[in-house]
Amino acid sequence: MPASLAPIPADQPLPHRKTLRAWLIPLSSRTTLWALVLLVFDYALLLAALAGTVLIDAVWGKLLCGLAAGFVTGRLFIIGHDACHQSLTPHRRLNKWLGRIAFLPSLTPFSLWDVGHNVIHHGYTNLKGVDFVWAPLTQAEYQALTPFQRLRDRIYRSGWAPGLYYMIEIWWNRMFFPNRAHMPTRRPIFIKDCLLVSAFAVLWAGVMVAAALATAQPVAAVLLSGFVLPFLFWNAMIGFVVYVHHTHVKVSWHDDKAAWSQAQPFVSTTVHLTFPLGIGAVLHHIMEHTAHHVDMSIPLYRLKQAQSKLEHMLPERIVVQPFSWRWYFDTARQCKLYDYSRRCWTDYAGRAASPQRSEPA
Repeated sequence: MPASLAPIPADQPLPHRKTLRAWLIPLSSRTTLWALVLLVFDYALLLAALAGTVLIDAVWGKLLCGLAAGFVTGRLFIIGHDACHQSLTPHRRLNKWLGRIAFLPSLTPFSLWDVGHNVIHHGYTNLKGVDFVWAPLTQAEYQALTPFQRLRDRIYRSGWAPGLYYMIEIWWNRMFFPNRAHMPTRRPIFIKDCLLVSAFAVLWAGVMVAAALATAQPVAAVLLSGFVLPFLFWNAMIGFVVYVHHTHVKVSWHDDKAAWSQAQPFVSTTVHLTFPLGIGAVLHHIMEHTAHHVDMSIPLYRLKQAQSKLEHMLPERIVVQPFSWRWYFDTARQCKLYDYSRRCWTDYAGRAASPQRSEPA
């Protein structure tokens, strides 16, 4: 291997992002055909699962199909996420339309997600006061909350309610007809995209009601399993995914823009969560998240290779975490607040959960 491509020792300065992206250039090629195949395949899975909520008589079968529909909604969202990053196909306009189509089952307005995710989250990952996704409070901020607000924060960060957090704080407040407090910029496309997903929701619910009536089933049972349950499961899925991507005892948050910039946060602020049995592939490789933050142009079907390349070139730099429920709930128990002076996560009592850092991570 040429010297220029030798792994960078952990005691050496982190290369500039341009250098890291140069390593991944061969993996940034995109193909329209494969993108269309993925989209059609996942929509076929979704329709099959929704059909099951109508055609299966047993309650457990309806619920199982509803959960499956919610999971496939998550897979479709990941495809839309790539399209929003312009990494799904080589065609910009096609990506926008494929993204809108893929986002429909999750009721996600494409243009508002674009602003909140691409501009804010990726532009300022883990920068306090800018990136709002799972941003931890300081102990002083937590103490200043009302009793209800403290309870809400405890519920959100309990490990049991990531879906509640996402549905209220992200989808309802910032994605679905957001008010000026959450989206000061007003653009006609925002309203159009909100109306688009609203129309899809009405159509979806209407089809489920019609199917229930046509098969002489209780409308509530079919609507619950074929519309409400998939949406709730989807919110739990995305809330969990975003939480574990950026909450870890080794992941840094910053309240100073200069220190944040120096830390090159595309490496220090995200986690590569690994799973057994090829589960990562079932999730369209969204858990290979460091590579995605280093170069958003890499399509989902090449992220595994890109992540492997980064971990080879940057040994001991990237947070790689094998998933277990024990690890997840330990993280939820320890990582409640963030102490920017000590540069570490703490619990609500102020006990440090992560190594204290004197230098930018």
